[in-house]
Amino acid sequence: MRSLILGALAALTVAGAAHAGPVTLRSNPVDSDGRVTLGDLFDGAGAASNVVVGNRAGPSIVFEAGQLQSLARQSGLDWANPTGLRRVVVRSAAAAPATALPASASSETDAAPAIAARPRPARAAYADRIISRNDMVEVAYEIGGVRLTITGRAEGNAAEGQRLAIRNLQSGRTIDAVAIAPGQAVAGPAAQQLAAR
Repeated sequence: MRSLILGALAALTVAGAAHAGPVTLRSNPVDSDGRVTLGDLFDGAGAASNVVVGNRAGPSIVFEAGQLQSLARQSGLDWANPTGLRRVVVRSAAAAPATALPASASSETDAAPAIAARPRPARAAYADRIISRNDMVEVAYEIGGVRLTITGRAEGNAAEGQRLAIRNLQSGRTIDAVAIAPGQAVAGPAAQQLAAR
């Protein structure tokens, strides 16, 4: 009897996976009413478009990519996350759109957005966070045309344009940086420019 029940559960799991439809993450997901749905996040969500996956209390809400994959899978959708995103930011439709960044983004053009980052109040609301304590963060330091990047662990939470400490896991030293995107920060002259603003 037990093996029959386990077999039936396994068959249902396989059948559910077989009916999962592939979806594509929208390039700049937004919502208009504070209720974030799968349709706000994904193109091709179909019947699952109205499934609510979060409530936005502030101007934005941040989802972990793995969390989104799980929520999509529960509703029969298959998001492969082909670009290796770590987080997805969903903004109010009235706010400026944000672009989710790949975990591997490290091109030299990444330094330009650092200048445009907006400072935030010292204590950011959870929905505004783009970096949370213990997140792995890529820190870029650029001076004289030379660009260096290291990956470290965030010592605190930060919204876009906020200062935070990043611990270099190899040296154990703490780096003073400024958050510019999910999993991305700058140090050195670019961080000083942002802090001066």
